Amino acid sequence: MIKVAVLPGDGIGPEIVDGAMVVINKVAEVFGIDFSFHYGQFGGVAYDASGSPFPEETRKLVLDSDAVFLGSVGGPQWDNLDRTLRPESGLLALRKSLGLYCNLRPVKYYNLLESKVIWKPGYLDGVDIVIFRELTGGAYFGEKGRTDDGAYDTISYTREEIYRLVERGFELAQKRKKVLHSIDKANVLETSRLWREVVAEVNQKYPDVKVEHLYVDNAALQLVINPKQFDVIVTENMFGDILSDQAASIAGSLGMLPSASLGGKVNLYEPSHGSAPDIAGEDKANPIATILSIALMLRFTCSNEHAAQAVEKAVDKVLAAGYATGDIAGPESKIVGTKEMAELIANSIN
Repeated sequence: MIKVAVLPGDGIGPEIVDGAMVVINKVAEVFGIDFSFHYGQFGGVAYDASGSPFPEETRKLVLDSDAVFLGSVGGPQWDNLDRTLRPESGLLALRKSLGLYCNLRPVKYYNLLESKVIWKPGYLDGVDIVIFRELTGGAYFGEKGRTDDGAYDTISYTREEIYRLVERGFELAQKRKKVLHSIDKANVLETSRLWREVVAEVNQKYPDVKVEHLYVDNAALQLVINPKQFDVIVTENMFGDILSDQAASIAGSLGMLPSASLGGKVNLYEPSHGSAPDIAGEDKANPIATILSIALMLRFTCSNEHAAQAVEKAVDKVLAAGYATGDIAGPESKIVGTKEMAELIANSIN
């Protein structure tokens, strides 16, 4: 029995989660996986109900689960709250509670989205990248403060924090194209020099994986001028935050980008996009990022690679047939809503 805490969240969250549940129920039927789903409040809706974006009841639920499946959080109605009460702070607290240190973001180009990207036709054919972003260290979590006329944020990493993230990258690179790009700023930052040392150390365990080191500014350029060179990328927290958002342009829409946050006993799966309150409740949201996050859950929590690939192939099949939600629709697309897209994908799983 796989116990899943389902947190629909805010905005389009409930719609995309409902769509993904149609898919996961089909997966359970086809592959004989026994799931138990338990819903909890999280984000802005939780604040409205209890005064906290991450209520104690939800905390207990997620800690007692095998995986957490999250929709989206946030919205303009909560923007003026104290930073500690905003929906986004609940997400940081959730990651910390679960001990999640590795944010995995696959970025894949689909030919259907040719009209949605800035590159020339054919330039992105075959691009399929996985970014491993360290999630608990660096400037975001280092010592910070203000002086009378300034401010500071400290970048700090331990060898162990780097090692555990980098090793996950090598493990996947060995199963894919055996190429790993490590992104740092070792010409300036001492933490980046430590990063390179640890990458070299882990590389000794995976000698068949070729390592390419890039400074982060050059990596940003290379993602634009030669994205096909990348397969697996490992990098620290802030660099990963920036580069994964830049790489999202390859997919043509944030609605295509899943993510997994890994590291503890309980892993977190969610789309990379926000709550899109402007289209909430209108059956317009793209559920594919959420559905592909389900594929990641099948891969990493359920250890069922066949089921994960079945979901990914179903998405490919539906897109190849010309179906699209509004955000990814081209001139010849058959435009469908959130619910129908999810049903089409579910019906393509076998």
